[in-house]
Amino acid sequence: MASSAAAPPTPNSLKKIVAASLIGTTIEWYDFFLYGSAAALVFNTLFFPDEDPLVGTLLAFLTYAVGFLARPLGALVFGHYGDRLGRKKLLVISLLMMGGATFAIGLLPTHATIGSLAPVLLTVLRLVQGFALGGEWGGAVLLVSEHGDAKRRGFWASWPQTGAPAGQLLATGVLALLTATLSESAFTSWGWRIPFLLSGLLVVVGLWIRLSVDESPVFKQALAAAEARKAEGAAEKLPLVAVFRHHWKDILIAMGARMAENISFYVITAFILVYAVEAAEMSKQTALNAVLVGSAIHFCAVPAWGALSDRWGRRPVYMLGAAGIGLWVFPFFWLIDRGGFLSLLTAVTVGLVLHGAMYAPQAAFFSELFSTRVRYSGASIGAQFASVAAGAPAPLIATALLSSYGTSTPISLYVIAAAVVTLIAVAVAKETRDRDLNDIEGSSTPTGTPAGAARSEQAV
Repeated sequence: MASSAAAPPTPNSLKKIVAASLIGTTIEWYDFFLYGSAAALVFNTLFFPDEDPLVGTLLAFLTYAVGFLARPLGALVFGHYGDRLGRKKLLVISLLMMGGATFAIGLLPTHATIGSLAPVLLTVLRLVQGFALGGEWGGAVLLVSEHGDAKRRGFWASWPQTGAPAGQLLATGVLALLTATLSESAFTSWGWRIPFLLSGLLVVVGLWIRLSVDESPVFKQALAAAEARKAEGAAEKLPLVAVFRHHWKDILIAMGARMAENISFYVITAFILVYAVEAAEMSKQTALNAVLVGSAIHFCAVPAWGALSDRWGRRPVYMLGAAGIGLWVFPFFWLIDRGGFLSLLTAVTVGLVLHGAMYAPQAAFFSELFSTRVRYSGASIGAQFASVAAGAPAPLIATALLSSYGTSTPISLYVIAAAVVTLIAVAVAKETRDRDLNDIEGSSTPTGTPAGAARSEQAV
C-alpha cells in the first residue's frame, strides 16, 4: 500500500487537528485528575465518614482505582469500533461520556444526605469516567499520529500527551484557587462541587472543536482497502481478534513500558497530596501549589522530549526517563521530608520532567507498534490494561505502605521496581521511529530504508 495514497495535511490543518486532540484530552484528563485530587482532599470525609483519616483516604483512593478498572473495557470497546468506524466518531462519544459523568459528580449528594448510597453512586460515575478515558487516549494520539508527517511524528503526537499535565494544571489550579479563597468549611460543604460542574462548559467547547476536524487519512485509506477486499469476497478479521493474534508481543511491550510512567505519575501528583500533608505536615494549599507549578513545567517539557525522540529515537528517550525516575525517587521523598515549599517544588518538578521523557514519545511509539486496522485497539489495550496494574493501585499501594511502615523507603522501592520493568520492556522492543503508518498490513519496512537495513536497525 503506497504511502502516497494519503495526501499529507497542510500545516494549518495539522495544527487544527493537534489543537482538537489537545483540547479534548485536556478536558478528559481534567475530569479524571479532578477526581484524584478531590479523593485526596475531601472525599474521605464526604463519602467515607467516621473512619480514621488515613483509612478514609484509602477508601477514597479505592474508588479512584475503580475508574482504572473500567479503562481496559473502554479500550476494548472503543478500540474495536474505532478501528472499524473511525477515530473521530469514538472520540466524540468518549468526550460526552466523561464530561457527563464528571458533571453528575458535582451534583451528587454526600453520605450525610443519602447514606451508603452516596459512595455507591460515586463509584458508578467513576466507572463511567474510566470507561470513557479508556477509549479517549488511543483515538486522540492516533488522530494526530496518522495525520502528521513522519519526520516530526514524535513532536506532533506528543501534543495530545500534554493534555495530561494541562488537565492536571487546570484541575489543580481550580482546586488551589478555591481552597485559597474559601474557608475549609465552605470548601468542604459546597466549594468542591464547582470544578466538577465547570466540566459541562468545557465539554461544550471541546465538542465544538472536535467535530470540526477530519477523519484520519491513513484510516480512510485502510478502510477503503478493507472494503475492496470485502467486495472480492475476502473475510475481514475483527480488530480484537487480529490484534491479539498478530500483535500480542507489542501489547506486552506497551504494557511494560507503561509501568514506570504510570506509577511514578500518580505517586508524584496524587499520592503527594497525602504524603505532604500527613507525613511532612505541610498544608493542602502548599502541596497543591507545588503540583500546579510542576504541571506547568511538565506541559512545556513534553513537546521538547517528543522532538528529541524524532532525533534520537523513541527507545533512548523513553529509557532515559525510566532510569531517571528510578534514580530520582529517593531524593524525591528526601526533599519533601526536609520541609519547605522550594524543596517540595523541586521534588515534584524534576520528577514530572523525567516522567515527560517517557510520556512524550509514548504516543508515537505505541502508534508505530501496530498496523492501521488494529492500531486503535492495540495502542488502547496496551496502554489501558497496564493502567490497572500500574496507575490504578499506585496511590492506594503508596498510602498503604506509608500507613504500615511509616516511612517512604518501601514506596521508593516500589517505584524503582516499576522502572526496572519498563527498562526491560523498552529494551527488547524494536526502534519504531522510521515506520510508515500507511503500512496497512504491518508488513512494510520503515520509510526510506532498504529491507535489509531495516531489519538490522530494528534488531537493535
